Amino acid sequence: MTEAIQKSLRESPIARWTAMFVVSMSMFGAYYFNYAGSSVKPILETALGWTSNDIGLYTGSYGWFNVFFLMLIFSGIILDKLGIRITGLGATVFMVFGTALNYWAMASISSAAMVTLPLFGYIKTQVILSCLGFAIFGVGSEATGITISKAIVKWFKGKEMALAMGLQMSIARLGTALALAISLPLAIKFTYSTPILLAFALMLVGLIAFITYIVLDKKLDASEKNLSLDEEEPFRMKDIVSIVSNKAFWYIAILCVLFYGAVFPFLFYAPDFVINKYHVSSQFAGIIPMLLPFGTIFLTPLFGGIYDKKGKGATIMIVGAVLLLVVHGFLAVPFLNNWVFAAVMVIILGIAFSLVPSAMWPSVPKIIPEKQLGTAYAVIFYIQNIGLVVIPMLLGIVLTTSNPDVSPNKALIKSSIEQSFHKALAANQITYKAADLNDAINKTTEGVVDSIVQTTFYTPALQKDVHTDALQNNIIQNNLYAVKNLTLHNGNKTSLLALGEVFTRETYAIVKNEKLNITYNYENDILIFVLLGMLSVMVGILLKAEDKKKGYGLENPNIGRQL
Repeated sequence: MTEAIQKSLRESPIARWTAMFVVSMSMFGAYYFNYAGSSVKPILETALGWTSNDIGLYTGSYGWFNVFFLMLIFSGIILDKLGIRITGLGATVFMVFGTALNYWAMASISSAAMVTLPLFGYIKTQVILSCLGFAIFGVGSEATGITISKAIVKWFKGKEMALAMGLQMSIARLGTALALAISLPLAIKFTYSTPILLAFALMLVGLIAFITYIVLDKKLDASEKNLSLDEEEPFRMKDIVSIVSNKAFWYIAILCVLFYGAVFPFLFYAPDFVINKYHVSSQFAGIIPMLLPFGTIFLTPLFGGIYDKKGKGATIMIVGAVLLLVVHGFLAVPFLNNWVFAAVMVIILGIAFSLVPSAMWPSVPKIIPEKQLGTAYAVIFYIQNIGLVVIPMLLGIVLTTSNPDVSPNKALIKSSIEQSFHKALAANQITYKAADLNDAINKTTEGVVDSIVQTTFYTPALQKDVHTDALQNNIIQNNLYAVKNLTLHNGNKTSLLALGEVFTRETYAIVKNEKLNITYNYENDILIFVLLGMLSVMVGILLKAEDKKKGYGLENPNIGRQL
């Protein structure tokens, strides 16, 4: 009698949706941290002297271990061998450790310390240690991602799988939206490492959330202990061969790297992009790109629900790829430089970013057996990580090459302001805490750079016509002359603020008059995204043709279909 009425815990809507929500919280903090560092690019340039190359290296370091040491492939195999609970717990611990190392590097290592490394050459110690922390975090983040995907398949097979995956992504992308919205304002208000500290706290929350999920997952297994369920053969290494020999699998994997390569790296640079092209303030810069993940929070579950009930998965992916191409095509047009236009384009990009993933991830179980899903997702994520290593680094190199004068000119401004502070304080025989003085120098430099980028539209002077030594001396002398009658008090932060206000005003006037180039032109970087969009459309069409040929059912609804 008991056996007749016994049901799997997944039959309870409350149980399966609770499991989805709890496990998704592990990725909320991960998506926040993904964008917290790159969002503060302007601050890292002025405060620490990081270049666009450094930012590109840091952003791409996320996938170092996953790509070059095949950690993602191993994660998938471990997931299929050891299961969701052990893999997910280990992955979330990796995220906590990597975030902690990243914060320690940014907060405690001197930005002046340098090291020579094979392949990298002469590089800041702070940059390489931050990259190491981000790379360790990347191992945990990607392993958690594939673990969560398999967990949702486990709880939702034959039910609202696409909707569940869409909601899971929505919860994660709340973290992205939060990072884009508050990271730069947090760094301006406090210090450049504050957003990373918040990320560490969110990683701890994610670890606790996954431990909670483990309890629920054990209850699910216990509820099915005496049920008569279809048993699949255990995973074997030869199953990898069947995965990589599937042409439809490769189309999805390539579409993944192309599509995500045109979205994630764009978001890494988006706050700096909108500052430089659309002349918005640093405090407002994250709001425009935030519209993308914020919109997907609502749209991804909506499109996932449509796929569950109506199907058309391959068609949905093609439509999303076309929208991706259209958006980057318009963003590349130089004279379309109003921030309202940028906001509209980002909203449309958010629609594209909702369409493709809402159909892509639920389509994988239609072409790959469940026992191989962990490895299949791992291979897809591995290929995606190749793009997330190469594309951000390429963007940084292209940005630096296209704008060779910007970083040196920002360094010149900071050096001039720094010397102005030291000379003014020395002349008045006043001392301050090193941290307070450094903070004042950084905020003054940020004030000058932000003001120029936001309010000026001049054609920059050719660098060969800029006499840097004379310009620096001119800035210092004008700054000192402007504060000669200013009353300063020993150790008083108010005096530092007063100096900073005067130095900002005087330096701004000189930099504007000299038409110094400190504004990045992102046109060539956006053209890279246009190319990725074109290739995404082509691969989407090939995937639809392959589905029609092999009958995987990508155009069919999910509900009622047992995997």
